[in-house]
This record gives sequence, C-alpha cells and structure tokens, in this order.
Amino acid sequence: MKDLRRYLVLKYIQYLVLSSSNAVSTFLGLLGSLYTTIILQSANVSAKSTAVLISSLAKADILVVLEMVAWTFGDLISSTAFTPALLQNLLTANTHISCLLLSCVAFEAYLITFFPTESRHLRTVRNARLTSRIIWVLVTVECTLLQMDDLLKASSTSAPNRSPYVLWFHFSSTVTVLLRSLSYFLGILLRIVNVYIYYKIFFSMSNRSTLKKK
Repeated sequence: MKDLRRYLVLKYIQYLVLSSSNAVSTFLGLLGSLYTTIILQSANVSAKSTAVLISSLAKADILVVLEMVAWTFGDLISSTAFTPALLQNLLTANTHISCLLLSCVAFEAYLITFFPTESRHLRTVRNARLTSRIIWVLVTVECTLLQMDDLLKASSTSAPNRSPYVLWFHFSSTVTVLLRSLSYFLGILLRIVNVYIYYKIFFSMSNRSTLKKK
C-alpha cells in the first residue's frame, strides 16, 4: 500500500501540480505505472474499488506509449497530416483520463475518512469499474471529436467554398472550441477540489492524532 500511495503522489504531481508534462515526469510516470501494474497482480493486494481506479490510472499510460510509437514512426505517415494531431490528442486523452481518475480516488478517500459506513454501498468494485469505463468512453469521444476537427482543418483547403462540408466544418470547429474551454475550466475545478479534499483529510487526521495523544 505504501508503494501505491507513492505512485498516487507521483501522479498527482504529474497531472495536478505541474502545469504541463515534461520528459522527466513522463518517464517516471511510465515506470511507476509499470511497477504498479505488477503490484496489482499480486495476491497480497485486495480487490477493492481503490485498486480498480488505480489499475485504470496505470493503464492510461498506454496512451503515452502509443504516442511515443506514433512519434517514432511519424515520418512514415507524415504526408497524411494525421500524426501531429494524433500525438497531441493521445496526450490529451491520457491527461484527462488521469485527472478524472485521480479525482475519483480523492473523492473516495474523502468518503472513507468522513463517511466510512454511510458510503460503503457506493465504494464497491462494480461501481469503480463502471466509473472507469464511463471516464474512458467520455474521453475517447472527446478526443475522437478533436481528431475529426483536426482532419477537417487539414483537408479544408481542398474542399469547395459552398457545400455541406463547410457547414460541417464550422459545426466541428464550434464543438471543438467548446470542448477545449470545458476541459480547461474543468481542469482548474478539479485542481481546486482535490486540494480542498486533501486539506480536509489532512487536518482531520491531524486532529484525530492530537486527540489520541491527549
């Protein structure tokens, strides 16, 4: 459990503290995800909802690996104007999935700390798996729309000036702008919520320790 806590701290720093990813944090995150995946296969780790969320968090780094593969072989398909957008959207998907899953872990920690008995029916493996699937589906839809918009922009020069294509292009651009704005403000909100949750948990645990000493 100590190793899993260290992994969560690493991921919080990588996605919710740092303003953007860098080579060092990405490399450490990949190593941490690989190590965590191995740990979660151990029989010593109980199948709980938190473990399910952490497992899904570790799997999100597969998108980073795919991005590295696409970047490595990008020259082979660069003529399609597909690779640059794909690289960015894979990283976007990884970031959004990770932030949402980390927020779920934080919320679960809040429930365990303040409502352990009342929230027991919510903190189940089934609900954790369902939550993970919903997050993956939503982010996949988001990044698919972003990818489609990038492809439309890349091919817009060859499209006729007046056609249904133009209407679809403007609609796609509008949706993309709204998605990026929503993602930006949601990211800020998640950072604030996570800080508040762990602030409450930290002082709650501190107060309990003080009362025990008395």
